[in-house]
Amino acid sequence: MTDCRICNSKIEKFMSFGDMPIANGFLMPDQFNDEYSYELAPAFCSNCGAFQLIEQPRPEQMFHDNYAFFAGTSQVMMDHFQELADIARDRYLDGDDPFVVEIGSNDGGMIETMDSHGIRHLGIEPSGNVADAARAKGLNVWTEFFNEDLADKIIAEYGHADVFLGANVLAHIGEIQPVVAGIAKLLKPKGVMITEDPYLGEMVRKTGYDQIYDEHVFIFSLRSMQSLAALHGMEVIDVEPLPTAGGSMRYYICRKGERPVSDSVRNLAAQETEKGLEKPETYDQFRRNCEKSRSDLLEILNTAKAEGKRVVGYGATSKSTTVNIYCGITSDLVEFISDTTPTKQGKFSPGAHVPVKPHEDFVANYPDFALLYAWNHREEIMAKEDAYGAAGGKWIVYVPKLEVF
Repeated sequence: MTDCRICNSKIEKFMSFGDMPIANGFLMPDQFNDEYSYELAPAFCSNCGAFQLIEQPRPEQMFHDNYAFFAGTSQVMMDHFQELADIARDRYLDGDDPFVVEIGSNDGGMIETMDSHGIRHLGIEPSGNVADAARAKGLNVWTEFFNEDLADKIIAEYGHADVFLGANVLAHIGEIQPVVAGIAKLLKPKGVMITEDPYLGEMVRKTGYDQIYDEHVFIFSLRSMQSLAALHGMEVIDVEPLPTAGGSMRYYICRKGERPVSDSVRNLAAQETEKGLEKPETYDQFRRNCEKSRSDLLEILNTAKAEGKRVVGYGATSKSTTVNIYCGITSDLVEFISDTTPTKQGKFSPGAHVPVKPHEDFVANYPDFALLYAWNHREEIMAKEDAYGAAGGKWIVYVPKLEVF
């Protein structure tokens, strides 16, 4: 047993996905022998409602100068970040000379919108390569890990913040208490934190187990986010479900009593109770659903192999690492993974060591089946790849259920 990362209650794993490498750690053959791994095992805390990993690699192993995720490669995500920036600006930045801080600012999609409106901004991004991409646009970005000490430095240089933004960031932070303490310190009395992360209710409903990997040390519910905020004198005042990342929740958080709490918060709390998100047996069923999903996918892939059909992966995502390792997928079942990210091309997938090739290789010789690892971008990809279907190619999707179409 170990201690809950939020409330320090005793917790223990309810399943294991096996020895897992760094999900975004695409690598070359000369690095195979030194590849790091750890046990990917989730636990659920009945006391505060936190769904979390028992073990997480050190932050510098996950976020570094060779970090392979650039948010700007997806137009859908860029449009989404602009929408979030517009909401923050319209609702909470009506004072004189407002100031916005974004944690995990990546290549700057969100703060770029702030900059275009002349709003003072600061991005905090620990991965040097994506931070450099943001700075190349003229954006104000520090390459740091955020904590209470850094909040003091920001206050000294810029003052307190009107809005603190974090898109798919809090879920990544194992040592979360110093971070939330820093946010509480940095915000003005009526300042608002807007954060969005993969939502536990959707992950459980869809059996979206590939949301579980090293970067996602938490999969938050409203209850667990409320528990975390309360420890730092804050409360959730509004929530908004989102389709991003396969099903996310946006939380609006501020100091307790400073702003009214929306009915949406009370409604979501009631829904979580109704769906059993607070019950340990829900996660026993989730484990059984994961096992069936794995069995069903392997049946399709093994049948394709037996019939001499070609299968190519589509999207060298972090999520694909969990699927490959949990299901035992190697290049014996999936010939290669097609991806448009130059920093991944020519490398091999973590752990499974499936080659990653440019999208042009996919188009040049269409496979019989394409395994859609990037299922959360399904609509965007289907619109882009209509020629593949017209040529007789079939897609394999495994979330929320196995489909071949």
